[in-house]
Amino acid sequence: MPKFAANLSWLYQDLPFLDRFPAAAASGFKAVEFLFPYVFKPAEIAARLEETELTMVLFNAPPGDFDKGERGLAALPSREGDFRASVQQALEHVGWLQPKCLHLMAGITEGIGPDRALETYLTNIQFVLEQTKGTDLIITLEPINTRDIPGYFLKTIEQAADILEELNHPRLRIQLDWYHAQIMGGDLSVRTERFCSQIGHIQVAGVPDRNEPDRGEVYFPHLFGLVDQLDYQAWIGCEYRPTTTTEEGLGWLKQIVQAQSTIANHA
Repeated sequence: MPKFAANLSWLYQDLPFLDRFPAAAASGFKAVEFLFPYVFKPAEIAARLEETELTMVLFNAPPGDFDKGERGLAALPSREGDFRASVQQALEHVGWLQPKCLHLMAGITEGIGPDRALETYLTNIQFVLEQTKGTDLIITLEPINTRDIPGYFLKTIEQAADILEELNHPRLRIQLDWYHAQIMGGDLSVRTERFCSQIGHIQVAGVPDRNEPDRGEVYFPHLFGLVDQLDYQAWIGCEYRPTTTTEEGLGWLKQIVQAQSTIANHA
């Protein structure tokens, strides 16, 4: 059965952030992820993880000035110094929280030549891989659709796979968000199977409104079964916007758990 992690930046938004950890545990989640932990001291978050016995799966490196529209620095020429400083900040939190994965946001590169952006991106990724040498930390690259973030550099799974092939590093993986991938080309079953060996983390949300996975145009139970067949061992992050409350919208997950329990009991 796939393993699901609650994204605490998207779920339980009626609660203060640090109170979302026990809420996720009470809902039955065994793991969490979130976008940016940097407004909190890492010791505060580590304490919540220890209290709730939740696995820390993933968070993002700092994205630059988010309030001014920045969505990552990794592919931005002339921002290498800012990027390296952001990596050090991220690694301080990594040391405390011990996530499975760290995601590097590429950034918006409108007005920048694609070759120059790619060269910067590759150099910065290599820097992070070197800074984390000797660890098990997976570095992920997430293609993001250009409807939600116009001008974002990393747009498709295929583009991410080309970068992985170029750098050829065992700890560099694709972060596959089925919501973004459906908007940027669809064909999710074929593409998930094709790139499965390069995927380090998956995220899910209904399409097109980014609500619960049982809403919208994609039949996610098929994809959950597919990754099971493909022996995908990592987590699936629930990065969606609850239609009402998080708990009221978890029926889709409870159905999966119940179905798997029934299968196990009859095995």
